[in-house]
Amino acid sequence: MLVYIVRRLAGMMVVMLIVAAVVFIIARVVPGDPAAVMLGSSATPEDIAALRTRLGLDQPLLTQFLIYLSDIARLDLGESIFLNRPVAQALAERAELTGLLTLMSVSIAVLIGVPVGILSAAMRGRWIDQSALGLAMLAASIPSFWIGLTLIKYLAVDLPWFPVAGYGPPDAGLAERLRHLVLPAVALGIPNSALILRFTRTSMLDVLGDDYVRTARAKGLPPMVVILKHALRNALIPILTVIGLTAAVMIAGAIVTETVFGLPGVGNLIVSAVLRRDYPVIQGALLVVSGIYVLINLTVDLLYAVVDPRVRY
Repeated sequence: MLVYIVRRLAGMMVVMLIVAAVVFIIARVVPGDPAAVMLGSSATPEDIAALRTRLGLDQPLLTQFLIYLSDIARLDLGESIFLNRPVAQALAERAELTGLLTLMSVSIAVLIGVPVGILSAAMRGRWIDQSALGLAMLAASIPSFWIGLTLIKYLAVDLPWFPVAGYGPPDAGLAERLRHLVLPAVALGIPNSALILRFTRTSMLDVLGDDYVRTARAKGLPPMVVILKHALRNALIPILTVIGLTAAVMIAGAIVTETVFGLPGVGNLIVSAVLRRDYPVIQGALLVVSGIYVLINLTVDLLYAVVDPRVRY
């Protein structure tokens, strides 16, 4: 296990190096002078030249990239141009909102996808199964921002049960914060529950026809015991995989959802940084999100051995 973890961590370093290079290149191939965009139309050529020198944009690209890598090695993500603070601090201030939103969204997706997927597999070919598959395809086809706008219209405007937007006043407690995240979490969780539902159904169908399941039924065990104790545990590995991938995707999906609901999270920060061409924030945020994505995949791989003792690394 230790050797496997060391190898995976080494592989993660290679992946993060590639991500850093891609982010660095993408941020600099966008047309236009970033210094001129940052300072606006009223900036003088002297101001633009001074900012380019400050950002190191007047140096060769290879030199800029090496400086960028050395800063990352020291866990220095740079300083935001517009926020006038370290990028790590700006991300940390918004990490709570995005983390809670992602956790709530994943919980909703799992609470919908896994039970309905199990029920659909147990009722294969019946109207419940067909209805579940149809609703899953419908949920996967609807964009999260449309669901968000619809929820705002009916549950925040017509029926003022939830806040329209925002994250509450600065002194709001956890309960008030979570209340502001209910609609965004539902808007993000429903479309992603479709994939979990379909994977759960497929994985359950693969094991429900195995010999040990037929033996358990022949012994007279209750159907729920057969499904939940014998079949589900052996079907969990693909389900865990898709849940981990869904959680990682939701971090990226939170960008659109946070924009729709006016939430001051990491996604909103990235959108603002892109519009302002704030290089340090764009690079730092994408690097952190990529790192979280890789860590989630590693965690899911390690959970395989917990779920199924037959798995050996």
